[in-house]
Amino acid sequence: MRWFRETGWRHLVALALVVFALFPVVYIVSASLNPSGTLVGSNQLFSSVDTENYTKLFQTTNYERWWINSLIVGTATALSTAFLCALAAYAFSRFRFRGRRGGLFGLLLVQMFPQLLGYIAIFALLNSFKEFFPAIGLGTLLGLILVYLGGALGVNTWLMKGFFDTVPKDIDESARVDGAGHARTFFTLILPLVTPIIAVVGMLSYVATANEYLIARTVLGDNQDVQTLPVGLYEFINRGFEAQWGVFSAGAILGAIPPVIIFFFAQRYIAGGLLAGAVKG
Repeated sequence: MRWFRETGWRHLVALALVVFALFPVVYIVSASLNPSGTLVGSNQLFSSVDTENYTKLFQTTNYERWWINSLIVGTATALSTAFLCALAAYAFSRFRFRGRRGGLFGLLLVQMFPQLLGYIAIFALLNSFKEFFPAIGLGTLLGLILVYLGGALGVNTWLMKGFFDTVPKDIDESARVDGAGHARTFFTLILPLVTPIIAVVGMLSYVATANEYLIARTVLGDNQDVQTLPVGLYEFINRGFEAQWGVFSAGAILGAIPPVIIFFFAQRYIAGGLLAGAVKG
């Protein structure tokens, strides 16, 4: 009883949280292997196991194209967001210039407005671009990536700026004494120290953009060649009583593979110390 009062109850709480977190995953895996294709038929977990839904997914849809499009959009947005936000955060953290406070306040103010207010403006803007710059107009992946970048730079810059502020400025001063410029200081000294926050921003950006539906549906339209996974898979459950939940679940399971792989590779950076290695050498 003493062990349970001091330590045992924590194991029970952890076990309950694990079950709560894993149940949706187990349920959707069961639904993807259930040939009935309905949610009601999937209530009994793994009552019927068949790969029919995965076969339908690849034979009757353009799933490979959707998967590749989501991978391109998520990767390009994550890398661009991490790099541009790191540059902006370094400038706001280290330099003192006219408009610095106003710029930070502007980034914060823009994030207070819901994204829903900008959908009509995004559609109208990209529709105008389509006449003059078809590569970034409606129905293009590049246009969708640019829209995602505009929405991600504000909050991520603020997040990175706070992280940059915790890096001692003595490092910059030492580099300046040794003759290093701002670019060399940033890329060779500061950037390795802020790897954890870059990994976090990149991972969150990938997950947010690869799983986003409303903006992707607004920008990409009905062209299946440029649709992402959320837009393409939504058509399976937007059919009323004819919704194919099994095929939708199969597509969702396969679409979750890249974020899981990214997390396993990035977790060592996320868990790494802020200044790990800064005092070595």
